[in-house]
Amino acid sequence: MGLRKETIEGVLWSIPYLAVFTVFLIWPALKGLYMSLHTYPNKFDLTETEWVGLQNYVELFQDPVFYNAMEGTLLFVAISVPALVILGLIMALGVNRDVAGKRTLRAIYFSPYVLTVAVVTLVWGQVYSQSYGLINYYLGFFIDNPPGWLTSPDLVMAALAFMTVWWLVGFNFVIFLAARQSIPERLYEAARLDGATGWRAFKDITLPQMRNSVVFVVMVQFILQFQVFAQPYVMTQGGPKDTSDTLVYYLYRSAFSQQQFGYGAAMGYVLVAILIIIAIVNFKVIGDSND
Repeated sequence: MGLRKETIEGVLWSIPYLAVFTVFLIWPALKGLYMSLHTYPNKFDLTETEWVGLQNYVELFQDPVFYNAMEGTLLFVAISVPALVILGLIMALGVNRDVAGKRTLRAIYFSPYVLTVAVVTLVWGQVYSQSYGLINYYLGFFIDNPPGWLTSPDLVMAALAFMTVWWLVGFNFVIFLAARQSIPERLYEAARLDGATGWRAFKDITLPQMRNSVVFVVMVQFILQFQVFAQPYVMTQGGPKDTSDTLVYYLYRSAFSQQQFGYGAAMGYVLVAILIIIAIVNFKVIGDSND
């Protein structure tokens, strides 16, 4: 009777969460799948639909704009994710040492993360300005024609990634710092007795002990950066020459600017499939702690 009562209580306590989970995740997911298999001939009446099966997916994989947006997204992820992980780890290990001003450094490192993306993009839009931006002001002392960071096809994605690293690295820093401080110091004391210091202690103690945190941060950053939207939307509108176009920004244009709701929904499902594959690969490569 006691076990049955606990089971009933557990079910009752989980009902509010399951209700929210169903309303805000399961139902939108099913609705999105339905939309991806239909078109909406009347843009002013979304109840009027036409069954097209997989036609939206077929058109998507034949769309050169989709592949250009995919290329832009992959470039952004390739630049931003390693920098976010490595820099966050270096900052955490540095602050964990017995250095002066540790609390101040923690506040400085984490403070950009509390800003909204609108504030960050507006501030960095001014910093990157070719004519009066802070970066080009100082570059002007050394070179005659400083580059246009948001107008150069070769620099724009790197510029967006750098801004994103500045904005989000504080989150990774906090995760890594908490993980580093949870490692028992007796492991390092034993390592020092065996003559293992510096790189060897980092490789044999720090990294293995922080492995779960590293896996978590890598997966979260892959998922977040693959969904980059606000940076190109606010700062470049996908330009110049569509070199800063991304998947989510193209999804937004298709669904809400061009009102191709079924096409946009199909793109959303392809994006979800890509993220699931990336998460599985990440877990298989670096996440299996039972090797």
